[in-house]
Amino acid sequence: MRLADGGLALPHRPFALLPRWAAGAVLALLAAAMAWSAWVAAPAPPLPTRPPATAAASAPPAAKPAKRPPPGDLALYSRIHTRMAAGEGYYPAALAEQRASGYPTRPFVTVRLPTLAGAQAVLEPQGVRWLTLALVGAAILALNWRAVALASLEERIIASALLAAGGGATLSPLAAYDHDYVAGVLLTLALLAYRPHRWWPALLAAAAALAVRELAAPFVLLWLAFALAGKRWREALAIAALLALFAAGLALHAQAVAAERLAGDLASQGWNARAGFAVALTGLAELTGLRHLPPGLAAPVAILPLLGWVSLGGRTGLFAALWFAGLATMMALFARPGNYYWAELALPAYAIGLAFAPRGLAELAMRLAGRMARQT
Repeated sequence: MRLADGGLALPHRPFALLPRWAAGAVLALLAAAMAWSAWVAAPAPPLPTRPPATAAASAPPAAKPAKRPPPGDLALYSRIHTRMAAGEGYYPAALAEQRASGYPTRPFVTVRLPTLAGAQAVLEPQGVRWLTLALVGAAILALNWRAVALASLEERIIASALLAAGGGATLSPLAAYDHDYVAGVLLTLALLAYRPHRWWPALLAAAAALAVRELAAPFVLLWLAFALAGKRWREALAIAALLALFAAGLALHAQAVAAERLAGDLASQGWNARAGFAVALTGLAELTGLRHLPPGLAAPVAILPLLGWVSLGGRTGLFAALWFAGLATMMALFARPGNYYWAELALPAYAIGLAFAPRGLAELAMRLAGRMARQT
């Protein structure tokens, strides 16, 4: 790892620079991780009913009856929107619906931030979907405009197709109500739009993601660490200001929830399940096209995009790998099995790494075989 362009970055095509023993170690670690993931995923029970936008968009037509309300959390957010459209405020509507549906209202983070509901009130859910689709288009443009300069043209074409496929979930009627999916699209744009000397568009996207879902905060904290390590003081100051503004907004949100809460409201069972990395892998397999594969095959394939992002190198590859690994660790420590949809925060960006994985595998194999050939 080195400093480049005023920040942390991996070398260009880092796997091509590894010695034989390191390439062998990476391949062995990858094989072990894929074997472990197949073992833990194969007997996994069905996930709780909460079909997010990413899953619903590509489901077969027979699985999506028309004019049927979405189940679970997304039905809750739909009902909140209906009450707001009738003139009710967000917090009275949200807490009343959560109370009536048997959802907890404490701690305050069990009630979603009002940003997405406010956007629905202004634009209608259909407008939110079109706006999200436009963000996907902007991410595709960013992907192909110097953001991933280390990738080849062929890799960028495949990555663009993967990004478009993941963004196609926006066509689902459920997408407008899915906070994690919308935040994931915004974080994807923030990741791909970053430029060392033109970082404010990425900061705007990250700020919008924070406003939609507080779980985007680790992404911004990682960015702050990168800016500080590279001594990019203006960038770091802007990120710190965003985090301070977010903290203030979160405090106001907590007060608004407390003002509407009743003594008999339910409390959450907490987020300390320590369910392990299987939750993240199962979530990725369920929320992407991998759900069409057997679980014992989908989970190992779900690891390959991480290898692809590392093989990309540069600031983008390092940042993406650390963000995705950090999110998976957060899910392993805190997420319950029913929180598998947290993985949407990594989508559709994570899947892009699959476009770079073949190059990474080939470079590792060539470094191993090349050294062996010279020694024999």
